[in-house]
Amino acid sequence: MTCLWRFIKKEPVLFASLILAVVSCFFTPPNIKYLSYIDYKTLSLLFCLMTVMSGFTKANVFSVCAKSLVNKANSIRGLAFCLVFICFFSSAIITNDVALITFVPLSIAVLKLAKRPDLIPITAIMQTVCANIGSSLTPIGNPQNIYLYSISSLTLWDIFLSIIPYAIFTVLFVILSTMLIKNQPVSHTEHTENKIVKKDALFYSLLFVLSVLAVFGIIGYISCLVILIITVLVFNRKILLEVDYSLLLTFVFFFIFVGNMGEIPILKKQIELWFYGNEVFFSAILSQFISNVPASLLLSGFTENYRSLLIGVNLGGLGTVIASMASLISYKYIAKETPEKKGFYLVLFSVVNFLLLALMLLINLILK
Repeated sequence: MTCLWRFIKKEPVLFASLILAVVSCFFTPPNIKYLSYIDYKTLSLLFCLMTVMSGFTKANVFSVCAKSLVNKANSIRGLAFCLVFICFFSSAIITNDVALITFVPLSIAVLKLAKRPDLIPITAIMQTVCANIGSSLTPIGNPQNIYLYSISSLTLWDIFLSIIPYAIFTVLFVILSTMLIKNQPVSHTEHTENKIVKKDALFYSLLFVLSVLAVFGIIGYISCLVILIITVLVFNRKILLEVDYSLLLTFVFFFIFVGNMGEIPILKKQIELWFYGNEVFFSAILSQFISNVPASLLLSGFTENYRSLLIGVNLGGLGTVIASMASLISYKYIAKETPEKKGFYLVLFSVVNFLLLALMLLINLILK
């Protein structure tokens, strides 16, 4: 019993996803179809990117870049502003997952070096908000956009115009929140002998480019995965032990839960009744429980109003920590690097995100 409680405390999101998956198995008994529930591309790309980021960490890339950024920053407020908005702009191109995997650990390192670890939770929260909304502006910014873009007649311009009002409001919200940080000078760090291990950094940079090409679909994700595993096994197999496999398992359990729920006829019929004419609101609310990527997969079969569904699932990325799978990435880094702050982080994350979600849905009603 003690071991179970330790597991729940250490991995609450993983435990919740496991319970949901197990319960759903009573409604849809295990069968071969379970294998089709899982999005192997998402899991493969996430694994590749986490491996690369672990490699960068071991090569001192983050620590050296963090020290350089801290020593060049004029103020804590300016530093936080840069860390947050780099996620907004980069996520539209390299996806919200990649942006958070890349910049949340960098921010943690930067703020620790700047002797302001108290700003880590709010900075990571604003980065997550920016990544989730910024990624919604393009067809390639996140998995749900890629999926809806591929099955509909939506154009890049359609997607951009659908999301830009909400993106503008989010930017204003984040700017105002950042302005609340006292404009104090950065406490510059003392000189250290840490240097980037150039050979390792070059190796993982090449794997990073390979992974991003797979995200864009320029090369196959299976080819990317095979190349990465083989080369890392040869170059430094210990890096594979640094990958957060619990996060990958969380994704798997959610895929199983969503797949099983979609196999229940009475549930399907009820969704049709609730969903028609309420695409934005219903998809945003459903995303709070099963995340926006599975919500878009589940609900796309019940409507041809893909624009409203697109808006709903992207706004639905705000709210709970599982509303967007990318939000789990930030939480996992906070829990790992600053475990004493994870409870505070979850509370503050929920307050900020639910406030934004409510305001976004209000804006949607006004714009209708």
